[in-house]
Amino acid sequence: MMEETESRDESYIFIIKVTTNKEDRALELISEKVHKKGLSIYSISRPHGLRGYIFVEAADRDSAEEASYNLPYVKGIIGKTVNYQEIKNMLEPLLEEINIEKGDVVEIIGEPFKKEKAKVVRIDKPKGEAVVTLLAAVVPIPVTVKLDNIKVIRREKEEISEELENLKKSETKRYDEVDGETPLGDAPDINQNYEKSSESLIPDDY
Repeated sequence: MMEETESRDESYIFIIKVTTNKEDRALELISEKVHKKGLSIYSISRPHGLRGYIFVEAADRDSAEEASYNLPYVKGIIGKTVNYQEIKNMLEPLLEEINIEKGDVVEIIGEPFKKEKAKVVRIDKPKGEAVVTLLAAVVPIPVTVKLDNIKVIRREKEEISEELENLKKSETKRYDEVDGETPLGDAPDINQNYEKSSESLIPDDY
């Protein structure tokens, strides 16, 4: 998650320590303060998967400190500045490595639908987004989420393969049961070795 605030000429990236699991709320509070006071903050980022920290791009350290000072869930700047190359892989996930397909059942791992299960109905890789429908919803309503905010928990292909495998096992079991049955049930064996009668039923002088 990243929020751009204004254009910049020269900037520095600072790491802000925040309360774990309150990263989104801390980002919102800092953003509100920046807009209210007109601080020289150019962007605020909370990369997915990085817990307890957010990044603030500012014109100088004083601006970053003022933006993060005396706010709930915000503990302050830690360490020195970092350059963009050091955090690029966290801010720009490689979309070609995100293996999500239409029909996949996914779990949403970002707010506001965190931990909800959903089914993918459309993917827009250039935008890094997917349109999903929540499985728990009575009426399926399309929801657009970022690709890095969902994870696959079941593939449609796997589901079809599993159904075919179960069908195959069911058919095999049914045929085995049929082969083991006797069509005539408990009917006694029939002795087909007939002896030729010594007496003809039709007289010779007929």
